[in-house]
Amino acid sequence: MKEETRKVQLTGGSTLTVSLPIKWAREAGIKQGDEISLIQRSDKSLVLTPTKKEGWKFKSAELELSTAECFEDNFRYLIAYYLVGYDLVRLLTPSGFKAEERKRIKEEVRKRLIGMEVVGESSREIVLQSFLKYEDFTLRDAIRSMSEIILSMQGDAISTLENRDLKLAEDVAERDNEVDRFYLLIVRQLKAAMSDPELAKKIGVGRQRDSLGYRIVVKSMERIGDHVENIARNSLFPSSLSVSSLKVLEGVKEAGSRAERLFAKTLSSLSEIDLSQREAMKTANETIRDANALVAELERLNERVLAETEEELSVTDKIQVLSILDSLGRIAKYCTDIAEVTINMSTKIAGEWAF
Repeated sequence: MKEETRKVQLTGGSTLTVSLPIKWAREAGIKQGDEISLIQRSDKSLVLTPTKKEGWKFKSAELELSTAECFEDNFRYLIAYYLVGYDLVRLLTPSGFKAEERKRIKEEVRKRLIGMEVVGESSREIVLQSFLKYEDFTLRDAIRSMSEIILSMQGDAISTLENRDLKLAEDVAERDNEVDRFYLLIVRQLKAAMSDPELAKKIGVGRQRDSLGYRIVVKSMERIGDHVENIARNSLFPSSLSVSSLKVLEGVKEAGSRAERLFAKTLSSLSEIDLSQREAMKTANETIRDANALVAELERLNERVLAETEEELSVTDKIQVLSILDSLGRIAKYCTDIAEVTINMSTKIAGEWAF
């Protein structure tokens, strides 16, 4: 709808009224006698939202899977439907689902889409429905769960560096799937909050502009999880290392511990926003300084690794160490991104958008 203007009228000597655009009212299903929720924002604007009535229907959609595309391609379409907030999705295929396809769809839905369950199926259809109530699992709850998983992954990735534990490395990789699940859930929450101010308040998004900030935060966290997984996968060195290489490895382990502490501090600054905006900004700035110091140390370690001879560190092992150092550097930079968003969300502004 294009921008429109309305004159404010005085009714009954003391009541100010303004008419609603008829096109908007029709699209929203508003009729005479219906109620509308009015929310005043910090920039003096008003958000008008139709009040949900009993019998409010699920948002449903049909998704016909393409036989010309692979499973992952089709599943990305389903993820897109999940993210935009459909409560009911009917997966259709003209050729019918094979037993192994049906099984894989169910497994991937349960593994990757929180709250989505299979509620019906036939030879040519699988019906998925979301049972998760946003207000029962707030944004803060989801971010806390996501961060706890990442912190546990970081600690175990460092242990893998020390012990060359293959099973532990595989476990770290499995937990990254959990991080991805929470990331998708939070994006779904934030998209819903952008169009529903009442829901935004219920899940803990106080201002509309914060939705964009949290979107950047959780994307950075998701990428941190990916890099922790990479560290675990590249940490299985041979046990017979030279004295020089062992010193390099000690430096890598210390850098890994520093990255873990940095991420914990980053989360601390984010959680302080509701308690003290000034303290949140101060901690965020300290985090950025710590991240810059870690990046500088990683660059020095990178030079030491490159200087190692093939007798001291094989080409294969050198590639693995450099990959770990690269991931640690990227974790530091993602922590910087989160800290900068924390500062932005802690700053009071006159307008609505700060990013």
